[in-house]
Amino acid sequence: MFDTDGVKAKMNASVEHFKEELKKVRTGRAHPDMLANVRAEVYGQMIPLNQIANVTIQGASMLLITPYDVANIAKISSAIRADQSLGLNPSDDGRVIRVPVPPLTEERRREIVKTASGKVEEAKIQLRNIREDARKDIKAAELAEDAKKRAEKAIDDMIRDFNTSIDKLFAEKEVEIMKI
Repeated sequence: MFDTDGVKAKMNASVEHFKEELKKVRTGRAHPDMLANVRAEVYGQMIPLNQIANVTIQGASMLLITPYDVANIAKISSAIRADQSLGLNPSDDGRVIRVPVPPLTEERRREIVKTASGKVEEAKIQLRNIREDARKDIKAAELAEDAKKRAEKAIDDMIRDFNTSIDKLFAEKEVEIMKI
């Protein structure tokens, strides 16, 4: 019998990665993961924001960034401003950076949903690639034909379930994004 547990673990990892990607999608409320992709040039190299500062939430629509080294405040602020996809305008008082999260317009909400739907497609492509790798392994395995067919059916059932969970996660995120 073909072991489908490894395939299921890979598919689970793919869905978990998709969940993490959805957390980064802006919904109009402040969330520290909004700045997960921001990198600032400090100490001569590009460093992720979470390695040079502490990002917390202050109220529903304000991010508070406390740099570990206050000399990097200007570089962190400019890195946030430079990321046009965020559309944020930070301000600092010499010790901390405050980033107000403006409410989203209807047009911007639709753009964000479109971006999130691209992430859905990427996740489904990952699942299809995992399925194809598993099918190659099944064909290469020395199994009876009926055992190969059962294994392929089990993998097809798994991918259907995982695709459904991805669609459900996206639908929840879409409602969250479009909610004013």
